[in-house]
Amino acid sequence: MKSFADLDLIEPLLRAVAAENYERPTPIQRQAIPPLLDGRDVLGCAQTGTGKTAAFALPVLQHLAEDPPSRRGRAPIKALVLSPTRELADQIGASFAAYSRYLKHIKHTVIVGGVNEKPQIEALRRGFSVLVATPGRLLDLHGRGYVDLGDVEFFILDEVDRMLDMGFIHDIRRVLKALPDDRQNLLFSATMPEPIVDLASSFLDDPVRVEITPDAPTTDLVEQRVMFVEKRDKRRLLIHLLTDELNVEQAIVFTRTKHGANRLTKHLNKANVNAMAIHGNKSQNARRRALNGFRDGDVTVLVATDIAARGIDVAGVTHVFNFDLPNEPEVYVHRIGRTGRAGADGVAVSFCDDSEGGYLRDIERLTGEEIEVVEEHPYHFQEAVPAPDTRKPRGRKRSGGSSRRSSRSRRSGGSRRSGASRRSSRSRRSGASQREEQNTQRAEADEAAEAPPKRRRRRRRRRSRNKGQEAASATNASATNTAEGRGDNDARQAGSDDATAAASKPRRYRRRRRRSGIPGSPRDDSGSSSRREDDDGSRTTYRRRRRRR
Repeated sequence: MKSFADLDLIEPLLRAVAAENYERPTPIQRQAIPPLLDGRDVLGCAQTGTGKTAAFALPVLQHLAEDPPSRRGRAPIKALVLSPTRELADQIGASFAAYSRYLKHIKHTVIVGGVNEKPQIEALRRGFSVLVATPGRLLDLHGRGYVDLGDVEFFILDEVDRMLDMGFIHDIRRVLKALPDDRQNLLFSATMPEPIVDLASSFLDDPVRVEITPDAPTTDLVEQRVMFVEKRDKRRLLIHLLTDELNVEQAIVFTRTKHGANRLTKHLNKANVNAMAIHGNKSQNARRRALNGFRDGDVTVLVATDIAARGIDVAGVTHVFNFDLPNEPEVYVHRIGRTGRAGADGVAVSFCDDSEGGYLRDIERLTGEEIEVVEEHPYHFQEAVPAPDTRKPRGRKRSGGSSRRSSRSRRSGGSRRSGASRRSSRSRRSGASQREEQNTQRAEADEAAEAPPKRRRRRRRRRSRNKGQEAASATNASATNTAEGRGDNDARQAGSDDATAAASKPRRYRRRRRRSGIPGSPRDDSGSSSRREDDDGSRTTYRRRRRRR
């Protein structure tokens, strides 16, 4: 199949494809479109940037075009597409709009969180044929009765591996329960781990499996470099590369934290680098403005976190900068794939400080090659260079051993070995989560160290207040214990000493202690209480009972 006409697409879709300057179908389009046109379920495994959106959008639109338009009040939802992120949902919605430009009776809409829901509710009331949504907002509107999924005939799950990483597995199962049983299912994912296979087997009916291996891996299409630098010099090095060293047309800079992305964007703008940040704390309108400006070329540098960058598909990205190395080596491959789109070449530059050497070695083990080290820059830090990795790369088989012994082990202990591999994979995942937690704590500590002076002063006052509370409570406890041993007169003297010590504190500190009601302060919050002496000579504080009038 050398052209889209060989795929038996209808004439309006062929016109739309030609208007998008598509000349030949990609491998996943050649393999997925025919079974989808035949009504089969499809399980697709392909990386981003391979054309899988058109692979499921074109056959769905053709099925909808062959059905007569609804004559009742509003058009029912016939196709549902679930996406993990808002940016990817907007991108899929734009693709449906482009492919259905000559199909006048087919309308679509996009429902995502982070924006005002009123326009979305109005669109639901008018009716449409294709709904592209994120799981959270879809379940919210469905639970309130605004979304009717009873007429869905096509259900598409895109980027399922990312959905599972973001914890959407339970939301997916809730959506599946709301759908009718008689439907066609499509599932697409960049990877196919065991949880995704289990999910697919739960609702796909005898699916056609389409697995596309790219002609060249992403790491072969991207020129990779690593620069060893101190953590405090990373910003200066990035500005030096963007302004003086490299010819950067458009770049994406990945950071580990949202606050780090905001701080880096401010520094870049101060250095006359046109940059905008995109992450989960930004509103959907702000994320759209940043992404549209980046696509239009008005923004040169897009500073992003990993979750927000999922779905960024811009053909003009020439460079990717890993300002912070990712905790998981698979994330590194997804990051640098933002610049190797559709077979294009690109450059990926990673900054590595003295705390990220382990992450660098894990990346090299995954890719099976060493990343080129660049030392010719003004901020080179030799102490950040990690020790050589003696471990073997992942996926490489061990040599040696007799075939008879291996066959005997397969017959006798295969199940044990598979169980051990599952346990080791779980331990790797738990170790990765621990590393991620430690790295997040380290990043938060760095953010605290770089906080504005006003925030630092507030923290110092809070720490001094806590220390004062601990000291006052300890003094009060010691005075009480002493009073029990030496009698009432000594107790009164100890209490007066405590009051004198508290009164010797600065005036502002005494006022704060009065507000907080610290025991032992000159006047705590028990102003409506009085004291009496018990028979044993000790003093008891009790609340006055106010009479109701």
